[in-house]
Amino acid sequence: MNPRFVIKDPARPDVTHERLALLIEAGKRIGSSLDIGQTGRDLMQVAVPGFADAGGILVQDRIVTDDEFPVRSTDGSATVRRIAVGVADVNPDDWAAAFPIDEVTVYPAWTPYAHCMATGRPVLYTSMETSVAEEIAIAWKREVIGRLLEHNSVLIVPLKARGRVLGFVVFTRKPGARPFDADDVALGEELAARTAICIDNARLYHRERSTALTLQSSLLPSGLPTPLGLEIASRYLPASDLTGVGGDWFDVIPLPGCRAGLVVGDVMGHGTRAAATMGQLRTALRTLASLDLTPAEVLFRLNRMTQDMDATQIATCVYAVYDPVTQVCSLANAGHVPPILLRPDGGSDVLRLPPGLPLGIGRDPFETTVLTLPEGAVLALCTDGLVESRERDIDAGIAALREVLSTPGRDLEDICDHAISSQRRGHDRDDIALLLARVVPLSGDEFAAWELPVDRRAARQARVHARETLAAWRLDALADTTELLVSELVTNAILHGSGPIHFRMLRGKTLYFEVADRSPATPAIRRPGPEDASGRGLQLINGLGYRWGSRRTPTGKTVWCEQHLPTRFPGDDPRKG
Repeated sequence: MNPRFVIKDPARPDVTHERLALLIEAGKRIGSSLDIGQTGRDLMQVAVPGFADAGGILVQDRIVTDDEFPVRSTDGSATVRRIAVGVADVNPDDWAAAFPIDEVTVYPAWTPYAHCMATGRPVLYTSMETSVAEEIAIAWKREVIGRLLEHNSVLIVPLKARGRVLGFVVFTRKPGARPFDADDVALGEELAARTAICIDNARLYHRERSTALTLQSSLLPSGLPTPLGLEIASRYLPASDLTGVGGDWFDVIPLPGCRAGLVVGDVMGHGTRAAATMGQLRTALRTLASLDLTPAEVLFRLNRMTQDMDATQIATCVYAVYDPVTQVCSLANAGHVPPILLRPDGGSDVLRLPPGLPLGIGRDPFETTVLTLPEGAVLALCTDGLVESRERDIDAGIAALREVLSTPGRDLEDICDHAISSQRRGHDRDDIALLLARVVPLSGDEFAAWELPVDRRAARQARVHARETLAAWRLDALADTTELLVSELVTNAILHGSGPIHFRMLRGKTLYFEVADRSPATPAIRRPGPEDASGRGLQLINGLGYRWGSRRTPTGKTVWCEQHLPTRFPGDDPRKG
């Protein structure tokens, strides 16, 4: 059965002004939202009853589910979804039962709907015959469809955008009303064209947002480590639909000595480009942090790398390094929101660090601020999305956040939830990143330290201290290897170092031990020749240890080594290995 293309132009009053008013109303209402369903509802509200007594809009299903633009089907196999229906005052319950919203179906090739999509041309019935309406009703096994469509004037118009068919719109006028004519076809096509462009814009926007979200989530940490001496909690919320995905990030970086690097940053701008830049900066910062540089040096080098990557991209960042043994925290800030320190008594302070310029601007050095964190204190790092909005400036937002955070003894996860829910109500928001770190004192089975004499006795004393400590920590299985490694480190400090020797051991995710002296010369592994009497110690450490390294300190250098812990014993803290 082929649809009829019948155009009838009866004599009637001039309706030019009414059609112009309808188009003006359509321009105002259709496309006010980037939601595809809302765009369909806007069209129905404009067209019914001003243009038709009833109507429906259907789009290819992949546009809704995958944000894709599928190839137009010419064989009637396109899967379409009804996103909106409009009914004036003619049997609304029957129309709802006959044409349910969100129904997904495939229209057979013989139907006028499939014909409209396949050809990309409108289909008009000035009065749909009973036989046609009944065949459509039989195909859908809904008798009510036949009663609703017979003798109606039916206009089916394709939704076309950028030369492709997204779906179609059905307009109907009940028997007795003026049937659709050539001018109505043109008006229906205009309404459908405006709607199609808005739907396609929404599709493109959602696809870009989905791509940016996927990229961003893959570049953010999937899980944060729990450093020794810290309790960690974090939250990340992507931006709302109105502002787009941004480039906020956070990280916790394990550093030698069971120290931890804490990072929160924000790439200015939105979309895939900001998310990609965020991933580059996060990777670069982790690499620089592994070099054991001060926070100021890390940001200075990161600033140069940012300018090399893209001179138009700007980011802010705050980077902190925490030592669980001394409870000393070193921080540097590159134009970012200042950290908040929550004292154990419930009070709070804004850490007014030297702000520095954002990354990507200028060549000035950054400054490192050093402070000691008391037991139970919480360091809060966040992005401006949590404290700044259209309704308030950043200072007011920081003051409000301090009030929310300042409750002593609360669980960090609860604090995060409360901060997010109370600070950023509603959906119109920028990206939000929040990182909380609470100071937890080390226990006797996590840390031990000694000062050794600068003579041959030091190596033997270090071996004794190591074996006794491992026995107390129930790590006797590591004793033999650890004694050998410790002996090599201490001997190296005696032969090539100066001043007092400090030896300490920590038990975290790994067994960590280090030897510090006052010589700035750092060791380098080399391959000794057959006649060389030295140079094999570091090769031994490299072969037996999990990993090793060295770093300069204000008073000299520290050489460290790590070993994997054995399988956990029942009742052990999982955080300790």
